[in-house]
Amino acid sequence: MNMKKVVIRPARSPAAVGPYNHAVRVGDLLFCAGQIPVDPATGALVEGDIRAQTEQVLKNIGAILEDQGLGFEHVVKSTVFLTDLNDFAAMNEVYARFFTHDHPARSTVQVAALPRGARVEIEVIAHYPGA
Repeated sequence: MNMKKVVIRPARSPAAVGPYNHAVRVGDLLFCAGQIPVDPATGALVEGDIRAQTEQVLKNIGAILEDQGLGFEHVVKSTVFLTDLNDFAAMNEVYARFFTHDHPARSTVQVAALPRGARVEIEVIAHYPGA
């Protein structure tokens, strides 16, 4: 089986902070790189608590999904990286506003640090319906 790889670089997303792409499509799956709470308008890390940072991360993911004609309902797997698992409940409150039904499988792990001092990073895998 020969699957074509398509690189995704949405114009409305913050610039990548390293040598990677925002997402890569392989067949009917979209693999999104981990997003941190960077404001695409300023390129600055969003200040504030875990709720504010999670909100921006999910907005950034939403921009990638929207660029591909997808929404949060198309996400089949997410991985959440937190620098402090004590932030889990607050992060989860915001997460639940974006993933409202048919929730994806999810893993959440605590990490020692994230790029640019972020408190949260989220990556997702989405499925193109009918592809």
